[in-house]
Amino acid sequence: MSRSEKVSFAGSTGEILSGIIDIPEVPVKGWGVFSHGFTLGKDSPSAARMCKALADCGIGMLRFDNLGLGGSAGEWSAGSFSHKVADTVKAAEFMRSEGREISLLVGHSFGGAAVLAAAREIPELDAIATVGAPFSPKHVAHVFDAALDRILSEGSAEVDLGGKRVEIRRHFVEDLENADLTDCIRQLHKPLMVLHSPTDNTVGIENASTIFQTARHPRNFVSLEGSDHLLTGKGQAARAARIIAAWADQYLDATPA
Repeated sequence: MSRSEKVSFAGSTGEILSGIIDIPEVPVKGWGVFSHGFTLGKDSPSAARMCKALADCGIGMLRFDNLGLGGSAGEWSAGSFSHKVADTVKAAEFMRSEGREISLLVGHSFGGAAVLAAAREIPELDAIATVGAPFSPKHVAHVFDAALDRILSEGSAEVDLGGKRVEIRRHFVEDLENADLTDCIRQLHKPLMVLHSPTDNTVGIENASTIFQTARHPRNFVSLEGSDHLLTGKGQAARAARIIAAWADQYLDATPA
């Protein structure tokens, strides 16, 4: 079992971001930061279940809402992939200031792309894991393809994302176009685990293959057989977390709680 601690810290834009640290009740093996999917937030099933399961395995995890989501201040539409990466680094800095230097970065979906880009800015990091991550951040643009021309010509447009109306601005699209993870992945110089479902209909498994092939050793690839993209099925998120914890164990230095 684990306990949860509510925290907040300043993000890269100066806005206050809302977070939760899932703290192990068992001896702490290390600390980590979790980056959630596109518009999901820290309380989404994938984020909450994975972080709690990692904490049950002895890895304390900070999960936080990106700009304008959940309990975090600011406007989501003012953010971008670059902001998401920068805020992941800020989250690691916050953990460092709390005496909980992180060893592990875990990212789900769009958050997986973010941790790959953020890793080189976190010197104390020991390992990175991605779950259902796209190789290219601009993969996410397929969800607002129909509005793309209007976004570019008018500067912004409202789109429906899973029943939620959100504003997408031109700078967000342009930032995605400029994001290239190839060098980030090739120059990680850290152990990488890539987890992906072969039946993921949102981010195809070829993305995982490309990430894996681009990375250098040590690298691992795990097929999350039977899982959906959002890991909403019974036990899917916890199973992914247990796999990550078992793999990361060799890279973690035991630290006091």
